[in-house]
Amino acid sequence: MKNINFISVFSLFLTTCLTAQVPGESIFRNIEIHIDSLVFNNNRNTVNFNNEKNLYFTYDDENEVAEVVLFPQKNSSFQNLILLPSGDFEQVDSLMLYDETWRCKIRFRNLTRTQFLKLQFRYKQNGIDNLEIVRLLPCTHTYVDLKPSNDELYIGEEKVFDLITNNAENIRFSGEWTEGLGIDYRIEKLNEQLRLHVVPNKLGIQKLMVTLQAEKPVVDQAENRVITQIKPLEFTFHVKTSRLRFLNIDKREITLDENSRKQGVEIQLDYDRSLEINRTYRIENQENPGGILIAEIFTRSFLSNNRILCYLKTYNYHRNSDGYLYIKDGDEAKFISNFSITPATSVTRLSVMREGSDWSNDLSVYPGETIGVKIEGLALYKARFHFEELTDITSDTLIQNENEVILKLQVPINIGKKRVNLYNYNVSTGHALSVREYEIPRPFDYIYMNYGDINRVLAGVHGPVLFEKAIRDIVLTFNNDKIDSDHRLFGKQYLTFDVRITGPNNELIDMRTISNVVICPSDQSPRYNYYDKRNCTPNEISLNKYLRRSTNDLDDWSRIYLSVKTNPEKYGGESQQKDLEIILKKKHKFDIDVSFPAGLVTVSRDDENPDQTTFSNLYGISMAMVAQFAFYHPEKIAKLRPYRIGAGFLALDAFNFQSERQDLALVALASLYPTTRDKKLAFPLYIGAGYQFKAEKWMMLIGPGISVKL
Repeated sequence: MKNINFISVFSLFLTTCLTAQVPGESIFRNIEIHIDSLVFNNNRNTVNFNNEKNLYFTYDDENEVAEVVLFPQKNSSFQNLILLPSGDFEQVDSLMLYDETWRCKIRFRNLTRTQFLKLQFRYKQNGIDNLEIVRLLPCTHTYVDLKPSNDELYIGEEKVFDLITNNAENIRFSGEWTEGLGIDYRIEKLNEQLRLHVVPNKLGIQKLMVTLQAEKPVVDQAENRVITQIKPLEFTFHVKTSRLRFLNIDKREITLDENSRKQGVEIQLDYDRSLEINRTYRIENQENPGGILIAEIFTRSFLSNNRILCYLKTYNYHRNSDGYLYIKDGDEAKFISNFSITPATSVTRLSVMREGSDWSNDLSVYPGETIGVKIEGLALYKARFHFEELTDITSDTLIQNENEVILKLQVPINIGKKRVNLYNYNVSTGHALSVREYEIPRPFDYIYMNYGDINRVLAGVHGPVLFEKAIRDIVLTFNNDKIDSDHRLFGKQYLTFDVRITGPNNELIDMRTISNVVICPSDQSPRYNYYDKRNCTPNEISLNKYLRRSTNDLDDWSRIYLSVKTNPEKYGGESQQKDLEIILKKKHKFDIDVSFPAGLVTVSRDDENPDQTTFSNLYGISMAMVAQFAFYHPEKIAKLRPYRIGAGFLALDAFNFQSERQDLALVALASLYPTTRDKKLAFPLYIGAGYQFKAEKWMMLIGPGISVKL
């Protein structure tokens, strides 16, 4: 027995050793990425990038769909293999084992902007959870080209060209001007279009070489290395001297406002010996006389840096792209220059957009929500907007141009201001958003009702409620803690209660409306300190305080109708309503019944032969007064069963004064009624037993009659 145990343990140990995974070794002998007709695998398409081994693949679509195929190691033993979710891709198909390979399909998201892309697989081996990470390097080919209409540039002239590219998102650039080159340049992105600004500094044939970097690289398969540099953009220009000398100023953009128009802006202008000090020069938009006056330059003094200190007064707008500006002495053009004169940043309108809605002029915002704010105006591209106390979560892809800026903002849940001002840098624009408290009708799960036994959640009460006991009062209470939470705010609740009471015969007893009920969230609400609590209703409402007739004084089968609804005026026309009905139920009722049995047949013992029974002849009209119990149907409202039981007195042949059979009996009767309706006049069938006082004997009786209910 011991030898058998040793052999079993040794076999188990040997099996475990043979199938166990070596630490650090992949459970997959091969991994493939299928994109269109291309296949990339980790045996042929791996490269070191950021000091880590990456499986690279190429893509053309930002949201490329790929099939992942996993080939397990031979003799590999693992279970419960799953692909962990990620924000960088969406798993389209489940990971399934098919023909000894694991396969699934995924859809990538925005590959160009994705960083540190990886697939993470979790599996269980020998009862232990493990994780394997496959790092991916998306690659794409990006080209940039320049096709100017001519190859001529002029000294000091800034010229702008559109760049042609197949993937503008994959190009990385600084946006700053180069310095000290024969042709300085900078790149900007405007409305998804890349633009190249150039300014020549030297005469003659000048070669422009623009170096660019890619966000996502390409892989040189021959040398198995990553290349992040895009092929340089090269073009040769013929730089000429202008017919008029070009004079630079130290400011590329000047704002036209009251200060620059009346007092002027201090600038530094390139020196030229023909310029006179303390003289005013006109700046027009054309070389010939009669051009539009754009600005005036007043020369003040020479500077040691080979420049002239001047005052520039602006009168009209101008863009670099509109062409040269001509500096004139009178009507004669002396020099050329170029700079932008733009309007002052001004905001004309704000719009707000919430999730699932369009832009709205309603500038109300609510604590805790995420909104989009569109700012419209002039010269907004040079502004730096921010709202006080709001969190700016704007991404780089949102719009910011000359006339429109779109911001994405998060309103803190504990914001204290009622008005949030918009600032440009540190200057208020005069525009603001108003912070309003939530006023959303919450489902009635925070309202409790007690009519004699326990507190019931109002939202959970359905259908007519049958209650057998006396209702001393109906008390409504409110769980203020449930109205607001850290994740969802509803705000103050505005309620109206309509109460109507009817009697057993549906006659109206009382009708009341309790309006202007305001239930405020408790101090557990994140917004508790900011609610106006002056009109809050106490936490308990007793209906008896509003009714003329107390609920404990109602007759059996009376009905109490209660309707709770939110005030639509407070919620923009949106309203909720809950109706319920409480019925005072009884199992039975007790009353006095006067009836007139006729044709009764009695059975009693024979006086001469006590061992025998005798049947009497049919009695005439008798009269019975019986105290009896009637029973209600348990599943119907105020519906009597067709039988009653009672006891009382029976006057036999009561209206036949010549009959010798007149007698008075004490009887117990069961009555069978042809209808369950509770009527004043009915024709029941009687059966029962009793004792005749005159005949001094016991009897049983059966027969029809007429019943009159008092």
